[in-house]
Amino acid sequence: MSQLQSSALARVKPSATLAVTARARELKRAGRDVIGLGAGEPDFDTPENVKQAAIAAIMRGETKYTDVDGLPELKAAIVAKFARENGLSYETTQIHVAPGGKAVLYNALVATLSPGDEVIVPAPYWVSYPDMVLLAGGEPVTVVGHEADGFKLRPEALEAAITPRTKWLILNSPSNPTGAAFTGAELEALADVVRRHPHVWVMTDDMYEHLIYGDFEYLTFAQIAPDLIHRTLTVNGVSKAYAMTGWRIGYAGGPKPLIDLMRKVAGQTTSNPSSISQWAAVEALNGPQDFIAERAQAFERRRDLVVSMLNQATGVRCPNPEGAFYVYPSVEGLLGKTAPDGTVIDSDDAFVSALLDAEGVAVVQGSAFGLSPYFRISYATSEDVLEEGCRRIQRFCASLK
Repeated sequence: MSQLQSSALARVKPSATLAVTARARELKRAGRDVIGLGAGEPDFDTPENVKQAAIAAIMRGETKYTDVDGLPELKAAIVAKFARENGLSYETTQIHVAPGGKAVLYNALVATLSPGDEVIVPAPYWVSYPDMVLLAGGEPVTVVGHEADGFKLRPEALEAAITPRTKWLILNSPSNPTGAAFTGAELEALADVVRRHPHVWVMTDDMYEHLIYGDFEYLTFAQIAPDLIHRTLTVNGVSKAYAMTGWRIGYAGGPKPLIDLMRKVAGQTTSNPSSISQWAAVEALNGPQDFIAERAQAFERRRDLVVSMLNQATGVRCPNPEGAFYVYPSVEGLLGKTAPDGTVIDSDDAFVSALLDAEGVAVVQGSAFGLSPYFRISYATSEDVLEEGCRRIQRFCASLK
């Protein structure tokens, strides 16, 4: 196998979140009663008007290749979305569409990174960022946003991490895995740092933009720093807000020279996203939007339930996130304890493994996201399931001695 595997792939770890989901499914098939809180996928169905638009597209025969990086109609809908919701002005030539947000991010990295180029990846990070950088030939530079700072990157930490080799800064707000979201003032402070370094580009992953709670005001980086839009790639998609994870449509707005390079990558790899999915995304972006706020309210109720119950678990501390559908609790208070089966909880990895074995609750260890000792729960499931899952976590924590 070592002779078969490329040196680039040898630098990469399998996705921890996918691994947890796969193990949970395996245990379920074996007859275990497993509650999976690992996958970041809304449990809501794709809206009916979006499904009908896809069916209509099939019946019209819209089943051929499209332009490599998106239908003109979808690009126009994305331009309108950026103007309507973010106050950003793009031409359709500045829009890139790909089979999912991952493909958008990867196309940008492959298009721009040379060996030795550095990408600043704030931690806790989505598991795929560092490995995509490595696959693209770059070097991920992890900068920790500590719990005391709301898990958010501090401007002085960003300043200290920038070198002459820095090509990109990746910002994910609201965050997977913490749910943390940057305020306008926090983004402005980061923008001040970026302005001092003209060679640094900013990639913003806004996939959870519509999952914001309370009176928090969502803003994306290019809104706060319009003078930096010429070196900002604003990435989004229809997967989370519209419950279209399986449809695989991600998109981005950015400077035309960058978009042209990304199209070149797509032209020799995936080519166009599914034509049917693209027509469904046109309807999603142009159609009724009122259900988004209703679903966000449901997620907010779930967040409040999970945060409350986890903070009642022995040795667990769970911050209250601003958005997304994740919480990132600390198990610092449990380190050194022993489970009834003799397992010593010496890390978040040990905690997660022992929890799954003892109580059948699947969560993801913080080490996968670059900051321990924490774990991530996705609360994108029903309140009944969440309540039972949290009860089991409480019971497991109470059993540690």
